[in-house]
This record gives sequence, C-alpha cells and structure tokens, in this order.
Amino acid sequence: MVFDSLSPRKISWHWYAALILFLSASVGFTSGVGLTGQPDIVDAPFVVKAYYSMGLFVVGGLDIGTPVGGPLYGRILLWIAFFGSPLLAASAVIEAVLRVMSPQRWRLRRLRNHIVIVGSGDMTLSYLRVLRSQEGDVRVVVVDQNIDRVRELELTETFDVTVVVGDITQEFLIKSLRLKRSQRVMLLGEDNFLAFEAASKILKLHPHLESRIILHCSNLRFLRAMQDTRIANQCISFNSYNLAAKGLVREVLLHHFHRTEEKDVVILAGFGRFGQTILEELQLNAHKEIASVGIMDVDADRRIQIVDEQERFTSDYSREVFEGNIAHPEVWRNITRRYDLSLGEPVIILGTGDSANNLRTALWIRKKFPRALLFVRTNLVSQFAREVCEEHHIQSISITQLVEDNIPVEWLN
Repeated sequence: MVFDSLSPRKISWHWYAALILFLSASVGFTSGVGLTGQPDIVDAPFVVKAYYSMGLFVVGGLDIGTPVGGPLYGRILLWIAFFGSPLLAASAVIEAVLRVMSPQRWRLRRLRNHIVIVGSGDMTLSYLRVLRSQEGDVRVVVVDQNIDRVRELELTETFDVTVVVGDITQEFLIKSLRLKRSQRVMLLGEDNFLAFEAASKILKLHPHLESRIILHCSNLRFLRAMQDTRIANQCISFNSYNLAAKGLVREVLLHHFHRTEEKDVVILAGFGRFGQTILEELQLNAHKEIASVGIMDVDADRRIQIVDEQERFTSDYSREVFEGNIAHPEVWRNITRRYDLSLGEPVIILGTGDSANNLRTALWIRKKFPRALLFVRTNLVSQFAREVCEEHHIQSISITQLVEDNIPVEWLN
C-alpha cells in the first residue's frame, strides 16, 4: 500500500558532499587552472573538465597530475576536490562494507532523537500512518519477536523504519536501542503482560523516560486492574477502543444530544470492548443527556457484571440488559417492548465485531425506525460499507479510522 502523505526517504549526506566536490573541481578547471599531466585541459570544452572532475572520485590526481596555474581561488577549490573526492569514495566503500557485515548494528549505533515502537500489528500501522503525515523525518525503530516478511517490507519501504527482530524485555536489546537518546517508546504489541514487563525494565534502566512511554493494553479488564500500580502511573496507558469511543462520543454523539430537547435513548448492540468504552465515555461526558441505555450482547449479563464489579456504572439513567444476538428478531422485539424507537431520535450503535451482521441489521432497523440515528461499526475502513450507509442515511464508523483521528498530538512530536 502507498500513502501520498508519506515523506520520501532522506538523501544521504554522501550525495551532498559529492555534489560540492564535483562543483569545486569544475569551478577550478573552468577558472583556468591546469594540470601538470594534462596541459591542454585549460582550453578543453566543459564536458572534458566535467569528466576529469568525476574521475577524481576514482583515481584522485594520481594519473592526471596536480593543479597548476590559474587564479588562487581556483587552485584552492581544485586541491579541496583532489583530497576530498578520494576520501569520500573510500568512506562510502567502508560504510557499505560495515552495513553488509552488520547492517542492524550500524543503523542502531547512529540513532538519536528517535521513536521506538514495540509490536508490528495494526495499532503500529495506524500510529505510523499518523506519525508520517505529521512528522515525516523522525527516525523510527520497530521491534518485534515475530514478524513476517511481507509486514517487514511494508514497514521498511512504506514507512521508512528500521525493523529489529528481538525480545524487548532483554536488557541487551534495550541498551542497543539507544533509549537514552530517544524521544519516546510506544509499546503497541498484542501481549499485555509483556508490555508492562517491558515498561518496568525500560524504566529501571532509563528512569528519565517516565511519562514518555506510551503503553497499549488491549484487555480492558487488565488495564483497569493495573491503573493503581506504579508502572501504570509512570507510563501513559491506553486502549485503542477507548480512543475510538472518545472520538465517537465527543465529536458526534454530544452534538446529537445537545441538539435534541428530550433526554435520549441509546441502544448498544454489542457490548465488547468497544461497547463498554462507549458506555464509559457516555457516563463521563453525557450522563445528564441520556434517559436510558439498552445493552444487547450474546454475553451481556456476564459483561455487565464485570463493568459493575469495576464500578463503571452510574445511576443517573436507567439501564436495561438484553441477552442475545443482534441478528435474532426476538431480541429486538424485547427491546421495542421496552423502548418506543419510533419516538424522537434514538441512538442505535451496532458495534459487534461482525461487520456484515452489523450492516445487515442496520438496513433492517432503518426501514422500521427511520428517525433513529444509526451507527455501523467496521474494523478497517470499508469503502463498501461507507457507500451502502450513505445510500440509507446510516453512519459508518471504522475503529481504525477513529483511532487514527484521535491519537493525541503530543504522541507525535
């Protein structure tokens, strides 16, 4: 995949140095400086002088003599080219050999003011897309224990990052990443325990990185349990669904609640990580605007008990739990017995992990309740879902897009 917003790879300093030396030699020859071994070069055409200027990178002045005659500034420029060109060529050869012999160590030893990302999954791709659109030149190292070849090529060629295969909890690797000189560390892997373990070891070696370690935890229950620990307080911990839910509530739902005069009914069809974080954001920012929340899920009773166990429920509005699949007509009959969805503009969020089921159910609901504000969740950005939703006045929401739209600016610079 290619992203137009990505910056091109930075040009090596060798090219700038080569251009300066080539111009120095060309100006020297053009000013009237000659060579002891090639007396006719003073009157030769420019293309010949350019040819000799390029030849300095290969043989220096060994076969063509030394500068003679002409103005002083011309001889100085030519002598600079005589010494600089072979030195530059030799340094380029040495660097190439070192890169071939130990490419990873060579890249790591030059790191400064860089960002280290642990993990190579979808969260890493989302962060890199936003980062490269904002900070195209910052150096990035991606570390993962297991990474397939296709993903490695995508990271290196599309996002211009250095990929390191290794265990971030190993002290040797932590020291090799030059974290003392880094901007921040992004722990975006899929293993939640490993992320906290890595944060603990990194902070022990580099305590100055406190509040500069961003830790993603995919398990909401585990994340909430860790909130009062020292490690969690020294890092900035988050959940991708929490980022998405904050964006949806604050940028879309609050405007709807403020626009409607009466308190609103909200139906959360799907009460996994996304649904739970939406409910939490509604309670934090819109509990006075809500009359009731209906929660539907195949495992609704157990999940609502977990939420209550963690004291995430407020009594400012009523709450009803409906156990069952969003595709089951009986569940919707139970909901419509409790709520008259034809009144006002109720909010219905179809937020299960089954995109096809969400979309099909939304089309059915639209026919029965045309005034409802309907949201259909997909994980990745879906052109198909967006087109269908636009045709039927339904809001298509992508978890990936919501996350990328709500990554804090301070995580990027």
